[in-house]
This record gives sequence, C-alpha cells and structure tokens, in this order.
Amino acid sequence: MSVALPSTAAADGHRAMSLAALLATYMQAVNISLPNAALPHIQGTLSMANDEVGWVFSSYIAASAVSMSVTSWLAGRYGRKSVYQFSLAVFALGLVLDTLATSSVQFALARIVQGAASGPLAPLSLAILLEVQPPARHARLSLAWTVCSLLGISSGASIGGWFSEYFGWRSIFYVSLPVTAFIFLAMAFWLREKRAERRQPFDFFGLATFSFGMIGLQVLLDRSERLEWFESREIWIEAVVSVLGFYLFVVHVMTRKEHFLRTALFRDRNLVLSIVISFAVGLVLLPTLALTSPMLEELLNYPVDTTGYMTIPRGVGLVGGVLLMSLVPAQIDYRPFLIGGMALVVYANWLMLGYSPAMDWRAVAEAGFLQGAGLGIVIPALAKAAFGTLDPKLRPEGGALINLSRLYGSTIGIAVVQIFFYGNTQAMHVALAKDLTPYRTAAHVAGSIAKPGLAALNGMVTHQAAVVAIIGQFEILMFAMLVVSPLVLFLRKPRPAS
Repeated sequence: MSVALPSTAAADGHRAMSLAALLATYMQAVNISLPNAALPHIQGTLSMANDEVGWVFSSYIAASAVSMSVTSWLAGRYGRKSVYQFSLAVFALGLVLDTLATSSVQFALARIVQGAASGPLAPLSLAILLEVQPPARHARLSLAWTVCSLLGISSGASIGGWFSEYFGWRSIFYVSLPVTAFIFLAMAFWLREKRAERRQPFDFFGLATFSFGMIGLQVLLDRSERLEWFESREIWIEAVVSVLGFYLFVVHVMTRKEHFLRTALFRDRNLVLSIVISFAVGLVLLPTLALTSPMLEELLNYPVDTTGYMTIPRGVGLVGGVLLMSLVPAQIDYRPFLIGGMALVVYANWLMLGYSPAMDWRAVAEAGFLQGAGLGIVIPALAKAAFGTLDPKLRPEGGALINLSRLYGSTIGIAVVQIFFYGNTQAMHVALAKDLTPYRTAAHVAGSIAKPGLAALNGMVTHQAAVVAIIGQFEILMFAMLVVSPLVLFLRKPRPAS
C-alpha cells in the first residue's frame, strides 16, 4: 500500500506556519520585558514618575491574562484564523500607539492595547504548531514553544537596552512591526480557518468578576503609595471593586456547576499546589528584572546597553535549565529536580542580598545565571507535577491556569516590590539622615553647611537609602520562594504513563 507524501507546497506552508507561530510566541513574550532596560529614556521623555514605572509591565501582563482566558471561546466562536489575524493587527496598533505616547497615562493605555492583543497569540500558536506538524514532533515543538516564550522574557531587556541606546527608545517597538507583518502574511496565506462544530457557552460573568477583582487589586497596589493608601477616596473605590469582584466570583463558583474554571480542576491536589508555586515563580521571574535594571542604571550608573547585556546570563541559565529538564526521562521522579531548582532560586536571591555600590558585573551575572537556571528547572518540573496526576481532558485548561497564575504573580509582584521599595527608601533616608550631626537631627545640618553642600549631602543619603531598600526587595522575593518550598512535600507521584 502506498503512502501519499505531502506536496512541496504543503510542506513549505507547514514550515512557514511553524516558524511564524514560534516567532509570534517569542514576540509576545519579548515585549513584556523589552522596555525594561530602556526605562530611563522612557521616563525622561514621558515625564514618568518612579512609582509609575510598574505600569509599563503590569498594564501589559494584566491585559494579556484577561484576553488569554477567553481565547478558546473566541477561536471557537469566530474562527481561529480570524482571532489570530485580528490579534496581530491590534498588536501592531499597540506598537504604534507606544511610539506615539506623550505621557505616562497614554503609554500605559497603549501597553494595555498591546497586552490584550498578545493574550491569544501564545495559546493559538501552540495549537497551530501541534496541528500542522506530525505527532512524532509534538514533544519537540512543545519544548521549542516553551523555550521561545522564556527566551523572549529573558532577552527583552538586553535587546531593548541596545536599541534604545543607539536608536532611541521608540525603536524597540518599531522593530516588532516587520515581524508582526511576516506572521500576519504567513498565516493569511497558509492557515486554514477552523471553528468549533458546536458553539460552547462561556462564563462571562465569572471571568468579569474575577478580572474586576484582580484589576482592582492591581490598580490599588500601583496607586496606593502615591495617594497615601486609604487616605484617598480613589483607593477606597478600588478596594471595594476588588473585594466585591472576588466575593461575587467565589459565590458564583460555589453556586454554579459550570464556570470558566471547572471545579474538577481543583480536585487535583498536584494542580492546586502547582498553581500556588507557579504564582511564587511569577513573583520572582519578572520582579527581579524590574528591580535589577533600575538598580544598575540609576544607582550604579551603568549605561543602558550594558544593563541589558548583564541580563543575558540569567536568560542563558533559564533556557539551559529548561533544555536540561527536557533530557530527563519521563519515568524519573520530578520532585528532587523541583526541590533543587527552588533551592537554586533561593540561593541566587541570597547572593543578591550582597549587592553593593562597590561590586562589579560578575556578582550580577553569577546571581542572575543561578536564578535563571533554578527557574528553568522549576517551570517544566511544575508542568510535570500538574499533568502527572491530572485527567488528560483537563490538561489544556490546567496548563492555561498555571500560566495565568505565573502572569498574575509577576504583575502583583512588581506592584508589591515597588511599594516596599519606596516605603523602605524613605525609612532608610530618615535612619541615615538622623545620624549626620551630633544632635541626631537633620535640621541642624542646615546651619553649618551651605545649600549646595546640603543638597549634595542629601543626594548621597538618598542614594545610599535607595541601594539598601532595593536590596531588601530581593529578600522579599527570596522568602516568597522559601514559603512555598514545603508544598513540594505534598505533591503526589505521577501516574504511570499508559
């Protein structure tokens, strides 16, 4: 019996779609951290306050998480190709709006547009990859998809730092436009439309209440330091929106059998524990970048492009850890690797507590590499933990839930470290300034030092306070990983593969 071989045109189309899908996965991930090293240039142009820096990341991630939740329903209702093409078009619009922004609010809104469009790209790209390639290649394609996603997050700072230093910060968004155009054309030419045969209902009320809860909490954390917490009416409104959203969501889940997060997912102990640990991984993954770049640029006076280069070892460790885990046979217990990876992350954050103005690049490279390697081991080990006992029918939703947990961990983590950073900076400034005179009051300094000298002295104190405060935030990230580490002991062994 003869076997029909695919035509050359079909094979070329499959290769082009596979390349476009991997590029889309990388592009949506790299745009999370792309502005990281370029923040000094962006802040200077847009007059962005220090406490608004977190918006650059949280606006993109939060919008992406919301749109990712509804991707499956959209693809089934309107067609996978239509949703994919529309997302790419809106993503390109977001890139253009980023470059046209003239204020921090406009830039945050542009990032929301860009992030909302990025949400469907990664899950649909994986679905396309698994459809156009034979099953024998699915394991390698899933690995390539994971590597592209993590490589995008870890390489964004170095790419953005280089482009912003030599071509201006707006170039970091222009460079994604031709890539978006290529993906759009490749999918327009070769991808076939696909809709669900039967339209599935979607729990919009559940998604809306959960999203209101998370967004209200996010905005509250982002704005609270500037507005003196609950001294502001705005903070009270955001707190009420968040609490009400979460309350309605919990009531909705408890009183309905079907909702966008199926109850069966939470009956699996390994999945629930993996979600909690994944949240802690998110607390470390992006907040570390959000802390390291400002520390290197503003406190240690490294150039923007050099700051970007110093994040490369972390990316190498991250991708290396993922590739290493791909070589581990499926029948070997994943839990020792999970414990080892978490120990590496904790040790790396402990090394970060030794950062000082007198250090050179080696300390940052070493700690970053070890942390990246630990995260690269933990992320695939968590997937094995969750899927090892989960019903195969629930794995797509379980994987999406783990990704959402990591995304929300990152966006909440960025807001939390920003709050503690500015609060600790003020506290350390007071602690250092009160010891500048024999009388232990900073007010007496004005009588003996001229105004220029007083300003220089205050600048030195502020600088030292900021260094101490930012190093203290690495301690918070270290304890976040330490707190969830004992949960590994409660994970069950995976079921034998059938």
